[in-house]
Amino acid sequence: MKPSRLLVGTCVALATSSLALVGLAGPASSAVADETSGTTAKAEVSAAQQASVGQDKAADALAAQLGKAGAGVFYEGGKLKAAVTTTGALKVAEAAGASAELVEYSAAQLTSATKELDRTARIPGTSWAVDPASNQVLVSVDSTVKGADLAQVKAAVADLGAKATLEQVPGKFTTKINGGTAIYGPTSGRCSLGFNVRRGTTDYFLTAGHCAEAISTWYAGGNGRTLIGRNAGYSFPDNDYALVQYTGTITREGTVNLYNGTSQDIASAGTPTVGQTVYRSGSTTGVRSGRVTALNATVNYDDGTTVRGTIRTSVCAEPGDSGGSLYAGTVAYGLTSGGSGNCSIGGTTYFQPVPEALSAYGVSIY
Repeated sequence: MKPSRLLVGTCVALATSSLALVGLAGPASSAVADETSGTTAKAEVSAAQQASVGQDKAADALAAQLGKAGAGVFYEGGKLKAAVTTTGALKVAEAAGASAELVEYSAAQLTSATKELDRTARIPGTSWAVDPASNQVLVSVDSTVKGADLAQVKAAVADLGAKATLEQVPGKFTTKINGGTAIYGPTSGRCSLGFNVRRGTTDYFLTAGHCAEAISTWYAGGNGRTLIGRNAGYSFPDNDYALVQYTGTITREGTVNLYNGTSQDIASAGTPTVGQTVYRSGSTTGVRSGRVTALNATVNYDDGTTVRGTIRTSVCAEPGDSGGSLYAGTVAYGLTSGGSGNCSIGGTTYFQPVPEALSAYGVSIY
């Protein structure tokens, strides 16, 4: 059976073995605490999250120094590493305190390989992204890719030679309608609020685009309880983000729900680094952590929809987490899109980068 994208009202019943799209956590609103009280406690940024954001900044600085000679900057075992294509770049990386390795393929060559896969291997249940640690494109197939489809993917990978490698992952790639601090459709369906944003004096929130494709009017505190907003726009497939304009007077704060009676302040948006520890908040499974395993990943979901440019992680997710927040410290990174596995056995989850959504709608984190 091919991976299937869940429709409104069916996501909660989905078997937890499937990989689901999960949304950004905590509508930075009163719903973070008890959905109606308007009071929340802000948590101090943990030392672990501060260290994670510090890693991200160090990796960004080194990548900028390496320029086109850099084939990827990432963390492995907590240590900063760089893949480079010239001896000059090798010396630059080592001078910056990184462990560096000369590799065969440039970032441009590997990116070209992913574009070829988009032409030759775009089959539901597949995903690919550049893995800087191996200097290859990692192509993943879920448990539904079999027979002629699997043979096609294997042939596409073989055509790329040493530039690509194939792996099989458990479960299936699918989207799920719910997550983060819970937001509901008028009669059925649940997703998670991602991040609160603002344009001028108007407040909005971000969530997953596949959620907004199915639901246009949103409520907090349970189905039909308190109207909080209506869709102002969404992009899905290819992207997976949506903008919802607030209505009414519900309190909305620039925080993420930590599901322990406190919330985490969010002050900016950015792009994480491969190997960095990140955190996800969602209405089904609360706060979970894992590592970034790839950037700019393409995932082909069970219903034939494709989302490109995603953040691939080892963070688990389950139905109801869609649209929830991916973050570290005070930095917003992504909105939960989908994946495979669950929080009992682990899994792979893909996130829509937040900066792209901010740019598309001209809004900013607050």
